[in-house]
Amino acid sequence: MNELAAGRPDAEGVAPASLVNHMPESAFHRLNPKKLRLSKWTAVHPRNQEKHFLVTRVINPKAPADRIEQVVMEAVLTRRHFTLSWTGLADKKQWLLGWL
Repeated sequence: MNELAAGRPDAEGVAPASLVNHMPESAFHRLNPKKLRLSKWTAVHPRNQEKHFLVTRVINPKAPADRIEQVVMEAVLTRRHFTLSWTGLADKKQWLLGWL
């Protein structure tokens, strides 16, 4: 049995499509607030020709023990900024990870 048939990654470290299709959805979209800065996002429903966004800033809470709650998003085309709850990025009806 070859590596692809066994469900193991090939020499390039890429999992076969048959394995990827059966992985739980949460395995693909685990958001870590500490790694959000400069991440790329695509709006599912673009407005004002703004489709691609970058997280330009992670807003830290006043107390260091508290969790990060908000991020600042910047539209790549217009450079417009807005604040968003970082957990809002997990809503697949609004945001997709990466630029599509």
